[in-house]
Amino acid sequence: MIVRTVSIRFVQAIPTLLGVATLVFFLLHLVPGDPVDALLGETAMPADREALRAALHLDEPVWQQYTGYLGGLVAGDWGQSLVDHRPVFERIIERIPATARLAAVSLLLAVVLALPLGYWAARHAGHRQDVAAMGFSLLGVSIPNFWLGPVLMLVFAVGLGWLPVSGMDQPGAIVLPAITLGTALAAVLSRMARSSWLEAMGGDAVRTARAFGISERTIWWRHAARLAAIPVITMFALQMGAVLGGAVITETVFDWPGLGLLTIEAIQRRDYPLVQGCVLMIAAFYVLANLLADMLGLLLDPRQRHG
Repeated sequence: MIVRTVSIRFVQAIPTLLGVATLVFFLLHLVPGDPVDALLGETAMPADREALRAALHLDEPVWQQYTGYLGGLVAGDWGQSLVDHRPVFERIIERIPATARLAAVSLLLAVVLALPLGYWAARHAGHRQDVAAMGFSLLGVSIPNFWLGPVLMLVFAVGLGWLPVSGMDQPGAIVLPAITLGTALAAVLSRMARSSWLEAMGGDAVRTARAFGISERTIWWRHAARLAAIPVITMFALQMGAVLGGAVITETVFDWPGLGLLTIEAIQRRDYPLVQGCVLMIAAFYVLANLLADMLGLLLDPRQRHG
């Protein structure tokens, strides 16, 4: 069952990634601006502009550029950057470790915050503690990264001087970006943990455990927690893909040299191949996160395997 599901998901991923590559390609060509202007400046000689345009194959029809791009992807060639003429895939691989480090710390922070908060809210469902916990969760979901990041920077970096403002070379530089990125994830996971715990506590397994005289603490942390973990773990796997979407903004705010910042820099420079490669890589991570969520659901939930 698991092998069949994985095979189906891989087959479905091909048209998804093809659609992403196609959409990004044509959207970039619709965006105002000329890569030649970004490289040479608007005061360059017409002959130099035409020579560069021919060297970059930008003088070809759009459909011909598109077929060449897809042919390169099939052959494993992601193209070359228009700015420094380095392979796009090589540029992306250089930035992935920084993004992976930020994503790992953010996800860890989200789990550390979400599970106790979700348990506390579920244990006191309908009371002030529940309202306070879910209010904090709603606040975390509502605050955008591009607002929270600068506020944390002003308070803890500029005002108090406790942490670095930007970059990743100084000790503690990852703290503020991780908080900015992990807060929204913690809010989503805490709400899922609360609802899953409450649903598990109303199930037949819990009623049976109570009939046998098992203590409430044991029921909450052994029987109910096991059932509640299934949707929470699945949601966590899905959030791994969403981290990259939030990392684009967070890395830009804190000048974190990861894949998100590389994407923004490529857009500003009209570096078409690099933008296409960055977006395609982010889409691939989303597909892998969804695949991981499906696999975990099948492994942890017998109902899905027999459904």
